[in-house]
Amino acid sequence: MTDELLKALAIFVPTIFKFVIGPLAGYRAGLNFLTTVIMTVTASMTGVIAFAYFGNWIRTNLLKYWLRRQKKFTPRKRRMVMVWKKFGLAGLALLGPLLLTPIGSTIAAVSFGAPKERILVYMFASSVFFAFLFSILLYTFGETVLPEFLRPD
Repeated sequence: MTDELLKALAIFVPTIFKFVIGPLAGYRAGLNFLTTVIMTVTASMTGVIAFAYFGNWIRTNLLKYWLRRQKKFTPRKRRMVMVWKKFGLAGLALLGPLLLTPIGSTIAAVSFGAPKERILVYMFASSVFFAFLFSILLYTFGETVLPEFLRPD
C-alpha cells in the first residue's frame, strides 16, 4: 500500500503540467487502474484550481518577465480563440487535454472571462473523461502497442 502511494505521488507533480503523463506513468509504474485515474484527475484539477483562482497573481508576480517576451498573436493563441468562438467553455475543456494542457485551457478560459465555478465543473468532467479513456486504452492495449521502455516491469 505504501509503495503504491509513493509511486502515485511521484506522478502527481508532472501530471499537473501535462495530462497524458498521468496515465502513462501510472501504467508504467504498475499502479492499479483506479489509482491511476484518481491521481490523474486530482493532479489535473490541482493545476486547474491553482490557475483559476490564482492565475492573475501568478501571471503578474511570477511569470511577468517570461510573458513580456512572448508574441501577442501566435498560431496556438489563434487556435484557442477559434475554439472559444465555435464551442465555448465546453469545447475548450474538452479539447484541453488533447491540444493544450489543463492549465493552458484554464488560463484561456479565465482570460476569456468564463466564471470560475463553470471552469471547474467543465474541467473536472473533461479530466474524468480523458483519465478514464486514456487509462482504459493503456491498460487494455499497452502491452501490444507501447514500446518496450514504457511497459511495466
